[in-house]
Amino acid sequence: MLPTPAHHPWMTEDIAALREAVRRFSEQELTPHRARWVEQGHVDRAVWRQVAEMGMLLPELPEAYGGIDGNAAHQFVCQEEMTACEVLPSFGTSVHTIVAHYILDCGTEAQKRAWLPKLASGEWIGAIAMTEPGAGSDLQGIQTRARREGNEYIINGAKTFITNGHMADFILVVAKTDLNAGARGVSLLAVETHELAGFRRGRVLDKVGMRGSDTAELFFDEVRVPVANLLGGEEGRGFYQLMQQLPYERLLIAVAAVATMERAVKLTVEYTQERRAFKQAIFDFQNTRFKLAECATTAHIARCYLNDCIQRYLDGSLDPNAAYMAKWWLTEQQSQLLDTCLQLHGGYGYMNEYPIARMWADARVAQIFGGSNEIMKELIARSLDKR
Repeated sequence: MLPTPAHHPWMTEDIAALREAVRRFSEQELTPHRARWVEQGHVDRAVWRQVAEMGMLLPELPEAYGGIDGNAAHQFVCQEEMTACEVLPSFGTSVHTIVAHYILDCGTEAQKRAWLPKLASGEWIGAIAMTEPGAGSDLQGIQTRARREGNEYIINGAKTFITNGHMADFILVVAKTDLNAGARGVSLLAVETHELAGFRRGRVLDKVGMRGSDTAELFFDEVRVPVANLLGGEEGRGFYQLMQQLPYERLLIAVAAVATMERAVKLTVEYTQERRAFKQAIFDFQNTRFKLAECATTAHIARCYLNDCIQRYLDGSLDPNAAYMAKWWLTEQQSQLLDTCLQLHGGYGYMNEYPIARMWADARVAQIFGGSNEIMKELIARSLDKR
């Protein structure tokens, strides 16, 4: 049993009730289908709608836009409990909520009313197309172009590593609307994919982990979208909009990392207490006990820092550096802890039938997406340099 972290104001009775409901629903209705999702490479559309009907898809949205008038903590709890039930590595709800927050925080009122209810109901699956074959963390290096002709933008370019890309009905595309303006020439354009001329999905990519999540290539060849689909209605705001949402995205990644660490410690304690070698439980070897003590300490420190970050985010006082630190440190601690827990499982830890093996493979990408950890450290270092 891990120590109980300090109580924060965001931990209300409403949040506790939601946590219990999400955990129960995930265990009964979602986890049993994990293996099928991995085999087919995506989560069924019916499941998206089912999760939405339970109020678990976008609970943080105002009721007027299809939510339940919650806040970000409601979404964080949903992410945490679905991670603990091994659902989240297949289910791209984290990207879906990021898309919704771009619209909620940056969209016009007309855009919010047109798009958010369809995302909240699960009618639409959302994606955001940033990364390109030649541009990852350096968003200023993107080559996708959107030129305006009358009342339309015409998009040309290619994107890759797009979570929910194979299934997405609604995609926020990062494109250059002014090739000569640097960061100020980047805009976000909403693309509704149904029967859209010039839009094509490429391969569903074969990943090391998170194999139930549909990560795909996308291609835009003279794709036309209305000018009204420019997020916020003003060109050149895309880079600012992206930067504005990154603390939220990085907290989502941190939430999953901490939930994974806690589950890994629990599973490994149980396994080592049951598994015997040399006439005693593996747990009773001093090396095992010391390693698990280290893992439990790391998970507890991670939980305390994450809870503090959530409270500061809700209070509006979470500075960017705290989000950068949460993202890089928690995801690296996650990988190190999982490696230790896998080792304590011995050969069984390398078998996909054991959760620890799947968690180990799924977790590695967290150090890469949402801005690589090297980028996080560079951003922190810049804030330290006062010369």
